[in-house]
Amino acid sequence: MAPAPVPPSLSRAELRAVFAQQTGAGTAGRGLVGIEVEAAALDPATGHAVPYAGPGGVRALLERLAAGRPGAVPQYDRTALVGVRLPEGGSVSLEHGGAVEYSSPPCSCVAELAEVTDRALRGLAAAAGWFGFALVPGAQYPFTAPGEVDWVPHSRTPVMRRHFEGLGPPGSAGVQVMSLALSTQVSLDYGGPADLAEKLRVLSAASTPAAALFVNAPLEGGRPCGWLSRRMAYLSRTDPERTGVVPTLLREDVDVEAFIDWALGLPMIHHESPDGGRCAAPPEPFGTLLREGFGDGSRPGPEDWRAHLSQIFSDVRLRETLELRAVDGPPYGALCAAPAFWTGLCYHPPSRAAAWELLRGIGAAEHRAAVRDIARRGTAARLAGRPVREVAAELLRLSETGLRARIAEGAERPEALEFLAPLREVAASGVTFAQRTLDRLRADPATFPARHIARHRIPG
Repeated sequence: MAPAPVPPSLSRAELRAVFAQQTGAGTAGRGLVGIEVEAAALDPATGHAVPYAGPGGVRALLERLAAGRPGAVPQYDRTALVGVRLPEGGSVSLEHGGAVEYSSPPCSCVAELAEVTDRALRGLAAAAGWFGFALVPGAQYPFTAPGEVDWVPHSRTPVMRRHFEGLGPPGSAGVQVMSLALSTQVSLDYGGPADLAEKLRVLSAASTPAAALFVNAPLEGGRPCGWLSRRMAYLSRTDPERTGVVPTLLREDVDVEAFIDWALGLPMIHHESPDGGRCAAPPEPFGTLLREGFGDGSRPGPEDWRAHLSQIFSDVRLRETLELRAVDGPPYGALCAAPAFWTGLCYHPPSRAAAWELLRGIGAAEHRAAVRDIARRGTAARLAGRPVREVAAELLRLSETGLRARIAEGAERPEALEFLAPLREVAASGVTFAQRTLDRLRADPATFPARHIARHRIPG
């Protein structure tokens, strides 16, 4: 007699529980908004990346934050200091290549988020200035080449590098994304099952044309790289199973069950090791690990499922919130364009419905082709045969309509509309943030690094 099949270590209800706080209430969500801003740590004169270690490194910045703020909590990976939880809410952490990331607490509206984020970023920049370096948001380290990266000692970093390198050509750019790419990500709420399903498919479909409004990574190693978004070009060659647009999320009938099925089919990259760091997971789908375990006698628990969801780098990442990841990080002066755009589009049902009518029927292959075209040509690209600039401009109009509706109902403050101004300029002119950077470089190459940093650094 064959042995009875081993039940998975997590039930379907336990897998669903990650999303239950939002979907169980059957409401449209709380309407909160959060942001994550990744900033390059740079020498203000040369643009050289600041290392992790040393008296003027990014670790010293974290040490200062942890020691100088009552209630701040340092965060370690094994023995390496890699982050600080802030007493006022939110956190500061380090990316693999040394970027400094600020993660905000959830805020009630875009205007409040702008105030909270600006205050936190200016405080960070002042602390960085004490060590003599600048923090510059954007979409990629502008003056660093791939071979010049000083890696932060995260225990997961070598595991992830081996994962991407082991994929061959389909994962060939993953290491560059880890080390050089920057982003500004927005987190939004969802409510009951129908609300979640609609937001998943609309935001997934909108991510590609929206990216044309934010293109902002034309440099690598201080020189034009041939792309308007090197970040998007790298992402288009990085582990296509877990990056970019997810075909499942574009379906009319998408729901949380379909998302769970898709996520169970992806391999986990790393899991917690006995010493508290991260180690490589067996190269099996997560659903297989639930039955067969990690090979050391242990099997995944709820925290492993949450960690696995964090190892998905798609345009829309679903966990306790919807995380919007597709667009390039804008310059400092336009940072709040990202949360304003996504909030207006996501939290206004008529705008969502109109966006879906605009984009429904466009398949994943067409989205992926458009991403590569946008990375090269920005607003001149095409999506499924349509000018992407026109599609993006219509999404921007729908977003503004959504923001105005939220203002009318008292859920948003009027100044939120001002944050869309940089995107209106891009949509009207077709000139992207990236093209403006290239124009300034050509005007005076000799002094460009210092001028670029002075223009775009976070003021302290």
